[in-house]
Amino acid sequence: MGFLMDGLDAEEYDRNYSDGVLVRRILSYFKPQSRKMAFASAAIVGIALLDAAIPIFISRSIDGLQAESTFRNLLLTSLVLTLLASVSWVLNLVRQTLSSQAVGDVVLKMREDAFDAVLNRDLSFYDQFPSAKIVSRVTSDTAAFSQVMVLVMELGSRVLLIAVLIGYLSTVNIQLTLILLALAPFIIATALGFRTVARRTITASRRINASVSAHIQETVSGIGVAKTFRQEHAVYGDFLKVNEQSRQVNLRTRYVFSSIFPLLNVLAGIGTAALVYVGGLQVRDGTLSAGDWFLFIQGLAIFWFPLTSIASFWSQFQLGLAAGERVFALIDAEPKVVQIDAVRLPNTAGDIGFEQVDFSYKEGEPVLKTFDLHIRPGETLALVGHTGSGKSSIAKLVARFYEFQQGTIAIDGIDIRRLDLASYRARLGIVTQSPFLFDGTVLENIRYGRPSASDDEVLAAAQHVGNGDWIASLPQGLQSEVGERGSQLSMGQRQLVALARVLLQNPAIFILDEATASIDPLTETLIQEGLDAVLSHRTSIVIAHRLSTIRHADRIIVLKKGAIIEEGNHEQLLRQGGHYAELYNTYFRHQSLAYIEERRAA
Repeated sequence: MGFLMDGLDAEEYDRNYSDGVLVRRILSYFKPQSRKMAFASAAIVGIALLDAAIPIFISRSIDGLQAESTFRNLLLTSLVLTLLASVSWVLNLVRQTLSSQAVGDVVLKMREDAFDAVLNRDLSFYDQFPSAKIVSRVTSDTAAFSQVMVLVMELGSRVLLIAVLIGYLSTVNIQLTLILLALAPFIIATALGFRTVARRTITASRRINASVSAHIQETVSGIGVAKTFRQEHAVYGDFLKVNEQSRQVNLRTRYVFSSIFPLLNVLAGIGTAALVYVGGLQVRDGTLSAGDWFLFIQGLAIFWFPLTSIASFWSQFQLGLAAGERVFALIDAEPKVVQIDAVRLPNTAGDIGFEQVDFSYKEGEPVLKTFDLHIRPGETLALVGHTGSGKSSIAKLVARFYEFQQGTIAIDGIDIRRLDLASYRARLGIVTQSPFLFDGTVLENIRYGRPSASDDEVLAAAQHVGNGDWIASLPQGLQSEVGERGSQLSMGQRQLVALARVLLQNPAIFILDEATASIDPLTETLIQEGLDAVLSHRTSIVIAHRLSTIRHADRIIVLKKGAIIEEGNHEQLLRQGGHYAELYNTYFRHQSLAYIEERRAA
């Protein structure tokens, strides 16, 4: 069992909602569909009455035909039955159409809310939880949840039909009616007692399915790495393990649900045998007509089917509730980045201040402690240091992607927690180490920085980066397709597109995490020219990997274990002969012309 449940623990943001809370919340999504649901409910009532009327009419017809079996009576009986069945079919069509429309609208709204929650989650949320599992909640779980109301309506139709039929049967023969009802409590209690194990089993099943999706997505995303290191067999082996786990969990789910039906069928069989025996005796003795006996036998099928299907209904109902629970947990996840006001900065100067800031990704593992830093408007600040020194953390805190634990971060003198994030980030430009491009054209990806920009404005921004020389290297210029995640462009070209995108955005604050990928000298020059255009007259924070960028920085901050140990410009820090000089000789010196000349001479 440990193997089956391994890795199927709830996510940290998952919650346990009671059935009542879930049902009420689901119904709140159906509230705007109340008009459609009212007509669908009216159709359900009509269907139930007609479906009850059909066996009753047949029963009366049997007795009538025994007394007078004429062609006219047979024809009339057939016509009435055809009419009743046709009207029932039309009402069922109305019910199905209206309920399908209502459910479709509910799924649409649910996915909109779930996707809105996805967009509003903090960046730390995606560092912690696999994206494929989040996608599973937005897609498959919303669809499964929508079936709850369809099942409720189906069961409601059956229950109403039973109520009408039992009410009539009790007026015909109370003894047979009591036999019909005697085992009902046992069947219902058995099915309802099945509820707890059903929820647990289905939740495990949905979690393992999400795990399989996450594994496949990760494999496809990293297929290039797998092929490079010839690890296809290892990747396939990992997939076999998670797929086998999925098979075991889903088999267990099927075993659990299939085991309930034999027990229910035994209980139903006992009731059926008793009804047939007692009813047969009464027909033989003349106390019950053949038509009424037929009515009870027919009513038996109508009566037992919903009861024996309660387990099936309940399993699907629990499936819907479990799916809804997962979607609501995503929607209700508590944000870690909390804004206490919504101050807008229409004219951002770019003054940034850290004062006594404490920050950690995990409790007990501090990244910054009592950290102080002031970045002046228009200043280009380079951050250097070994991996884990806190460079990226500073940039992420300025972008308000993470919540700090103590201290104050101020933008133009205003606490960053008081800013309206939408308007603030509109004045914030970011280029990551591996720029992400959306599938589409180069022009569309540049325009992403300002969707309202015209084609001419996009072209002007692109030409401003490296004087536009890089555009000629693209097969179709700005109309060139970039492919998924920019796969059809080189890393250097992706950086140029990202720089043009930021330039079009025209931010007041610019954050750059330079890529360490090897690029050709020409692209290096174009990127540097693009950087010069972007850095000009903007407050810039650069996590520097290129000597050219460091040399052009107004100030260099040297970080070690989240603390500033040196600061100054390139020449000043080299003269100090400290940690920066060590970093320079280790990482940057080989990029200098003097070093290259030395190597050539040697």
